[in-house]
Amino acid sequence: MKQTVNVLTVSGGKDSTAMWICAVKELGIEVLPVFCDTGNEHHITYQYINYLEKELGPVKRIKPDFTERIAKKAEYVRKHWPKKLQQDVPGCWMPTFELDSEEAEMPTSEPPDPSKSYRGVYGWEWVPGRKGMTPEEAEAATQRAIDHLKPTGNPFLDLCIWKSRFPSTKVRFCTQYLKAYPIFDEVYAPLLEQGYHVVSWQGVRAAESPARAKLQEREMTPEGYEIYRPLLQWSARDVFAMHKKHGIEPNPLYLQGMGRVGCMPCINVNKDELFEISRRFPEEIERIAEWERIVSAASKLQNSSFLPALASDDKKNIYDWVEWSKTAHGGKQYDLIKAIEFDNVPVCSSQYGLCE
Repeated sequence: MKQTVNVLTVSGGKDSTAMWICAVKELGIEVLPVFCDTGNEHHITYQYINYLEKELGPVKRIKPDFTERIAKKAEYVRKHWPKKLQQDVPGCWMPTFELDSEEAEMPTSEPPDPSKSYRGVYGWEWVPGRKGMTPEEAEAATQRAIDHLKPTGNPFLDLCIWKSRFPSTKVRFCTQYLKAYPIFDEVYAPLLEQGYHVVSWQGVRAAESPARAKLQEREMTPEGYEIYRPLLQWSARDVFAMHKKHGIEPNPLYLQGMGRVGCMPCINVNKDELFEISRRFPEEIERIAEWERIVSAASKLQNSSFLPALASDDKKNIYDWVEWSKTAHGGKQYDLIKAIEFDNVPVCSSQYGLCE
């Protein structure tokens, strides 16, 4: 019978931490915790992982490297962009984050004015066509991209430089390239090759989304390892109760208005979280703004934003979205309460009632 290795993917968030606590303190199971460093975590989360390591045991850290991919991309850009950028690009319908219905078929005709952006029904958005660049413009854009197609050592930023764009809710390649692929290549695959039965513990809960509610507690993957979701039927209260029971403090970011812990900000950041990040950690917003500049320079159109224009076309960069986070419902007028509270940061503003 194969020997089992229980691999826990830990992020420093409440769910994966509760899963880790349960495995070690409640079940007494030997586990291999793995932390995938995306390069977009807050420094408090890195400190928290160190704290958990002292309380619960050693952590294997993985940090993806995109050096070779970026080098190949630079060579492709040098070879193909000067010609491709001179070609006209027709307009097209593109799906947006709202596209979540079986009825949401792509429109079959162009909008009244194809030269303008247009938000269609059921979440489709018309992206106008564009004229090709002149040879001089194409050469300048190519050289600008090559100058910025250089690895920085930060996994998240390097991934976006390679892709020439940021991930989005509909094109969420960050989880694949920063977590799923690296942990398989560096942990699962070697263990499987050595003949172990690998069980991947994943701290997901059914209450988090309709998609996760459909997941099974256990299932086998085509790659040959087993997935186990021990927290599937847990509530957020159950998760924090597990922390409290064994004297493990939750990530301090949960006391500072964060609903999720991991990337800061995550591409799925909500309005209140973005507001809290901007007033508590303005340096994180400045970092994202600099990333937008770098990734834009490495893209064909020199225009790439961390958060796309989901609500209106005027949100072009992270600072525009921060201003939106200060508005009332509807995003048209500033919220007076938020305006008053912006500089008066409370010690605790937990979304989970953790303040005492």
